[in-house]
Amino acid sequence: MKKILFTAISAVCLSGGFAQTSFITKTCYRGAFAPAPTPMWTDSWTEWDPQNKVYPAPTMTVTGNITSNTTWASGQTVLLSAQCYVTGNSVLTIQPGVVILGDKNVTGAGLFITKGSQLIANGTAAQPIVFTSNQAVGLRTRGDWGGIILLGKANNNTPGGINYVEGLPQSTDTQFGVASGADDNDNSGSLSYIRLEFGGYAYQQDKEINGFTFSAVGKGTTLHHLQVSYNNDDAFEWFGGTVNAKYLVSYRNLDDDFDTDFGYSGNVQFGLAVRDPQLADAPAVSTSEFFESDNNATGTAATPLTSAIFSNITCIGPIRGVTSPTLAAGHRSRVRIRRNSALKIYNSIFTDQATRGVFIDGSASETNALNGALIFKNNILAGYGQRATESGTFGIINTNTFVIANANDTLGKTVNASSILVNPYPANYVGDYRPSPGSLALSNVSFTDAAISAVTAVSPSTVIANTPNVFCIGNGAAVTNPAIFAATTTITPDYCALSWSVSPGVSISSSTAVNPTFTISTVGTFSVFLMVTDANGAQTAVSAITTNTCLDVSVKEVKNTLGSVSLSPNPSNDATTLSVNSSNAGPLTVSIFDLTGKLVSSPVQNQNLSNGENTFVLDTKEFQNGIYFVTLTTANGKETVKLVVNK
Repeated sequence: MKKILFTAISAVCLSGGFAQTSFITKTCYRGAFAPAPTPMWTDSWTEWDPQNKVYPAPTMTVTGNITSNTTWASGQTVLLSAQCYVTGNSVLTIQPGVVILGDKNVTGAGLFITKGSQLIANGTAAQPIVFTSNQAVGLRTRGDWGGIILLGKANNNTPGGINYVEGLPQSTDTQFGVASGADDNDNSGSLSYIRLEFGGYAYQQDKEINGFTFSAVGKGTTLHHLQVSYNNDDAFEWFGGTVNAKYLVSYRNLDDDFDTDFGYSGNVQFGLAVRDPQLADAPAVSTSEFFESDNNATGTAATPLTSAIFSNITCIGPIRGVTSPTLAAGHRSRVRIRRNSALKIYNSIFTDQATRGVFIDGSASETNALNGALIFKNNILAGYGQRATESGTFGIINTNTFVIANANDTLGKTVNASSILVNPYPANYVGDYRPSPGSLALSNVSFTDAAISAVTAVSPSTVIANTPNVFCIGNGAAVTNPAIFAATTTITPDYCALSWSVSPGVSISSSTAVNPTFTISTVGTFSVFLMVTDANGAQTAVSAITTNTCLDVSVKEVKNTLGSVSLSPNPSNDATTLSVNSSNAGPLTVSIFDLTGKLVSSPVQNQNLSNGENTFVLDTKEFQNGIYFVTLTTANGKETVKLVVNK
């Protein structure tokens, strides 16, 4: 007869049943990406060489406004040959995989969603929606077409509540905000998995359009997985509004990566900005920054204040690890917070800035920093061209003191992103922006500040380790076949560290593999321990394995020898009753082991079983809370049952 493997599953799950009603996700890392083996969220849908990307020829042309519900279906390529306004509370739906070619031969071709109308453009990682230039490979450039503008009805701090898109003629079609009754839950649609390339047409001198412009857009709108590349102005700009966003990419754009104005108060998490050393705005017009934030153009105290929260942003500046770089004159690549803004930035990484790291610009913003309204906390500044901070001459705060006091790390001019991230400077820009092993980005993370804590979801931790539970490793008293088995794990995504440990007598193939292989060559009870560090700290799972030698019989035959075995109550407090219904009389020994394999009690020693029901009271009042294994040994074999003590 063949040997039988006695198998049970051991699993520990540490979790909570919390509803995730807040927008920010707690992490155990700074910057945009979790460490390996978690893949980067930019994988598969982004494009790092749009100049040479081949797109299909148009299958349809749009030459005017959209005034009724319209769908651009998967498989279509749209030539956008108009300043196309979606009006009259209409909905434009763009299905996955559609390519929209902005017509360079039409003045400022673009897509503008007016108040009350919606854009539903949800691509997928496999089929992103692409807005790009209609020019041939090698001929595309910034400003070939306009961009995407969403106009909403949420709050902004413009006097009277109504404002207009910069550079376009003032009309109801270019208007955002309302005079009264602003709706912060306004819904302008849903945008996901979209690439936008070579936009930024200059509608007036020095008034180029952004890649994505969100004007008084409400938080009923959904924004995630959006990439802007080679735009002729900012990548993303918010003019007031409350909309939230996640997973944003700004790639080799001309001016700012993230620009906030007019009282924007939403939340943005997980963003990547990568600068090109030779692409920056003309310094006489504008300096190019990672962040530029104003309350409004003149820095008044108009409310709502610009007070958006950004967390987990990674910004790679134009220096790109080069000791003596040649840069376009307009590069600053700072975090520039000015004109009474009360912006809040947490848990982010800023490297390779052309000049300084963070610039709190002006007395009003310095006052906001002093009063705790402007927050820059738990961030990393590294590889900057001159120094970590910059400030004016107002003396309201000492910027260096402010940055250090708020748990930011300033690493100096010579410590750049290569010491923090896996591969931040590849020649083709297809980088690996995840934290490297042991990176500073895996520490000093915090979501406890009052502002970010209020919008951070409480996420459960799940750590499950599945292993075989009981092995027969030989016949009679001889060990003939070692127990060799693999673990199977279920772990909350985006964890930061994982390690296994084992009790003596167990060998392991790798202490850091997700599902390693274990070998046990001796008889006994053993344990394997899994520790995972995630956003909620260190989580553990323990699995116990008992090995024994047994007669060359089947599971059914052994169980018939012992009959039914049960513990009650289980979980127990001070005592539990072991019931054994046996069909074969004979001596019985009962041993109790803890999770480490240590023998903690032998309550039954060679006591005779009688045919039928046998009961034994097991004293557990001296046991600590936890899991134990009760092993019954007879002349014909062993059986192990789990006991839980919970006082």
